[in-house]
Amino acid sequence: MRPPVVLLGLVLSLVALCYPLRRRIQALVGPWFSPVSVEVEPRRTTRFSYRPAIDPFSVPLMGLSGAGAPATARVLALAALEDFEDTALVVVPRPDAIALFGLAEDELLEGGPDGLFLPGNLESALGSMETELAVRRDAGGTCTRRFLLVADCEDEVERIERLVTAHPGEVAAVLLGDWPGERAEVDGEGTVQTTAALTDRLPERLPALSRTAARDRLYTMVPEPAAPRRRGLGLLKRK
Repeated sequence: MRPPVVLLGLVLSLVALCYPLRRRIQALVGPWFSPVSVEVEPRRTTRFSYRPAIDPFSVPLMGLSGAGAPATARVLALAALEDFEDTALVVVPRPDAIALFGLAEDELLEGGPDGLFLPGNLESALGSMETELAVRRDAGGTCTRRFLLVADCEDEVERIERLVTAHPGEVAAVLLGDWPGERAEVDGEGTVQTTAALTDRLPERLPALSRTAARDRLYTMVPEPAAPRRRGLGLLKRK
């Protein structure tokens, strides 16, 4: 039997791992038990000039390969953020956010797009999602936000498969790297070649989106800071 101190340490480690993701979700949807909703004026954003009919969640596990794979991953991530902004949380490990969107190590740590979560690495991303999904299950809460993982699968193929399979409808993954399962090959012009199973789920062609353009798209979704409060005249120094 493990000593109580060791068990307590494990519990605290899990809580610390999941805390950033829980904080992001609660900031979006509020506590599970809160029935109050506040109407806000919708934020005006500029959408893609060309938007193919695509659902980033239509394929639970999809690998991308080819010269156009990074651009396709960017398009799918941004489509989830814009078209599913109230029902999705896009999870991009920091190394992938740097590679795909050209973000710096410390960029968008706070105050980024509401539906975007940038954990430090893939291990942290998977651990946070696993813990959050377990909390949802134990609490009997309604699934209000689906996860879309956009990442290089690295050596976590089996773990990603288990996570998505165990939570159908709650998690989808767009994967770069050596993914052995269903995949789409995208060339530099955005032409998509897929297996028969994916033919009706992806368009024949996707827009080529550069890192700079994708980064700019992210910043159009950053919430505007609250206007500073004006100081009363009585606080001004008199000459």
